[in-house]
Amino acid sequence: MRKIIFIVLFVILAGFFYLSRPLPESNKVFYGVTFSQIFSKQLGLDWQENFLAILDDLKVRKLRLIAYWPEIELKSGKYYFFDIDWQIEEAEKRNAEIILAVGQKLPRWPECHIPEWAKNLSQEKQEESLLNFMRKIIERYKDKKTVKIWQVENEPFLSFGECPKLDKEFLNKEINFVRSLDSSRPVLLTDSGELGLWVNAAKGGDIFGTTMYFQIYHKLFGQFRWPIFPGFFRLKQRVTDLLVGAKPKIVIEFQMEPWGEKQLYELTLEKQLEIFNADQFDSRIKFVKKTGFNTVYFWGAEWWFWLKAKHQKPEFWEKARTLYSY
Repeated sequence: MRKIIFIVLFVILAGFFYLSRPLPESNKVFYGVTFSQIFSKQLGLDWQENFLAILDDLKVRKLRLIAYWPEIELKSGKYYFFDIDWQIEEAEKRNAEIILAVGQKLPRWPECHIPEWAKNLSQEKQEESLLNFMRKIIERYKDKKTVKIWQVENEPFLSFGECPKLDKEFLNKEINFVRSLDSSRPVLLTDSGELGLWVNAAKGGDIFGTTMYFQIYHKLFGQFRWPIFPGFFRLKQRVTDLLVGAKPKIVIEFQMEPWGEKQLYELTLEKQLEIFNADQFDSRIKFVKKTGFNTVYFWGAEWWFWLKAKHQKPEFWEKARTLYSY
């Protein structure tokens, strides 16, 4: 019996080390950013100035932009497209490539972004209203060559934020709906890098996006660092490929800002820099280069600009600038 257990353990460990072995290094890692207009405003920034600095000073050419439902459909059937139009048009002027995220569960707290007027609707009516909103977005921007990918919802399989329970049937309906409106672009589905199983998201989308978070705050454990290493992500890539077939994979949220017990804009500057400093920025770049991903979207560009513009601390901004010098 002991011999059988030993053989099983040996096979498991051998499989683990085989699957997590280094991947062939990419000649180049391409970096982008997620930009959130609402988060930039929460930091007290001029969000347009922030956005243009990302394009013109950092020279970012890969962007994930967010079509927030409450920011665009202010009242049922009444739309305000100016802000998202402006972002897309400015990106288009500079030949940037856009992932446009649509749905109700989208980046930044409270995770699910639902207009006040829609919150008291029945589930059926709310879903109908959401699909109608998504139709407006897809039809408005599908002729924009700078929009390369549609992201449907954000980490839909992760239970996090002020969100209703996931309805997998409706998620599939959203994905198929987007494809019916525009079959020329791939659909991106995302999942948590640390907690997600990846399989459902990879199966449902044409492209898979993972997050990579290094530290979080948990009410039970306080500041917590995930005990992860690059091979953890290489292993998950290979297992996912074995289960659902090989598909393009990217890092959609790569943590480059602190996560504390309060929202970032509610923490003191000293606390922010205690949690995450410029030296950690460098170590995280070294980390991601060992994971085998060649496309990485940073999470934190609004914060870097806030440090530079409001506190004369340009270290993060300057470090990022070197990464976009292709």
